[in-house]
Amino acid sequence: MNILQINSSARSSGSESTRLADALVAKISAGYPQATVQRRDLASDPHPVLDEAALGALFTPADQRSAEQAARVALDDALIAQVQAADVIVIGAPTYNFGITTQLKSWFDAIARAGVTFKYTATGPVGLLSGKKVYVALSRGGLHRDGPTDTQLAHIKMFLNFVGLSDVQYVFAEGMGMGPEAVAKAQAQAEAEINAILV
Repeated sequence: MNILQINSSARSSGSESTRLADALVAKISAGYPQATVQRRDLASDPHPVLDEAALGALFTPADQRSAEQAARVALDDALIAQVQAADVIVIGAPTYNFGITTQLKSWFDAIARAGVTFKYTATGPVGLLSGKKVYVALSRGGLHRDGPTDTQLAHIKMFLNFVGLSDVQYVFAEGMGMGPEAVAKAQAQAEAEINAILV
């Protein structure tokens, strides 16, 4: 069992989504004592954004890349290799301004590669990362679940399915910015959801 944990909060400490991701990994690991866990904290170890230089490197044939271009592509290759090697992926995903964080977007951009993690066919795109279990821990300052303001969840679901990660379960901690009672309620509900999906 190879577990990959992705922490996508802008904070390296004090993040509720990271705390929930840690709890999920601990619960999964308890059932698989020999499991290995790889953690990537995108706050302390940020991945570069997809810019013009990165696009130029990615669309240049491998044997024609400059040393700088090859080094840039290698950064994405490393993230893709982590995902490919994982049996279980746990993502901590806070909501920032109704969407995913810059950190998570950069990770999505890095692991989406045509011919490697998805391919285009005559009937549409097909994800190539199937056969993995994914858990996503979402934390929100307000209450958005099942409402029109929950654009984050739709984005995550669409992207994961696009690369073939279709076996996904979600844990929510909402109302984290609404005072101590709301925080306690959100944390208790999230812990109950973790216990329900990881018996």
